[in-house]
Parts: sequence; structure tokens; C-alpha cells
Amino acid sequence: MIKVGIISDTHSTFDDKVMRFLDPVDVIWHAGDIGDIATAERISAFKPLVAVYGNIDDYVVRSAYRNDCVMFDAEGAKVLMTHIGGYPGNYSSSFRNKIVAGRPTIVITGHSHILKVMWDKRFGHLHINPGAAGMNGFHRVRTAVRMVIDGGEPRDFEVGEWNR
Repeated sequence: MIKVGIISDTHSTFDDKVMRFLDPVDVIWHAGDIGDIATAERISAFKPLVAVYGNIDDYVVRSAYRNDCVMFDAEGAKVLMTHIGGYPGNYSSSFRNKIVAGRPTIVITGHSHILKVMWDKRFGHLHINPGAAGMNGFHRVRTAVRMVIDGGEPRDFEVGEWNR
């Protein structure tokens, strides 16, 4: 069993509110737009970090987190994570090809700043977009997600919400 925190679009903000919400997790997955290397270092000093870079991340972040898309195993669940991938019924064609080829259990995207946790009936996976944990963007509420993966099954979802 592993406790996972999922964030995206921090845009150089990783503050005490988000840290308190993520304190019980074992690992943090970041779906891009970290903002700067200092933010990535702050997150990784707090908890182990698996991250992809996003469209606003500079060459320093992209050098440290070399992938815009990763697939990995977490307690028997196959996870596919990217920053810009879309959502069920509206995936980009290149990301849809990765879904078809990889057959993940969990798909994580960022970029939209819109929280979504939904089942993708067509491809048979759980889709998660944690929204935006940072201060920059059009969103009015900052969000993050916590969950447990046990025996390959995601469960016990919680959403953190904070006003900007």
C-alpha cells in the first residue's frame, strides 16, 4: 500500500497549506508546470517526487525532470502521467496512442487547472487531473488530490481545496 499526493501547476508555489495536506503521503506525483527548480527542490526535500515538466518550465527544470510523459508502476497500478494530454473523450492524438499502447490503470494530466477525477469507460482507466496547486492562472480555488493504491487499486480519494 502506498499513499500518493498528486499535484500540478504549482507555478513556483508550494506553501504550507499544500504541505499540510500532503504530509500523510509517501510520495508526490507532479503533472507539470512546476515553475522553477527551487520549487522542485522544496517538494523533493519534503517527500519523494515523481514529476514531468510542463509548458512553462524552463531548461533548468527540464534538465532535472527530462520527460514530458512517464509511465511507471505504483503498487501494481500502471500509471501514465503527462502535463498536456487532455481528458476522457478529448485526449490529444499522441497521448491517446500512449494510452492504447501502455494500457495504464491510472492516467494523470495537468495543464487545465480544472480538477477532474473520473473513470474513462472507453479505455478502462481512472483519469485524474489534480487542478492547480499554485497561485497563477485563472482558477479561483487551488486543489490537490490524495489517494491510496493498494493491490493495484486506487481508493480513499481526498481533495484539498484552498482559496487563492
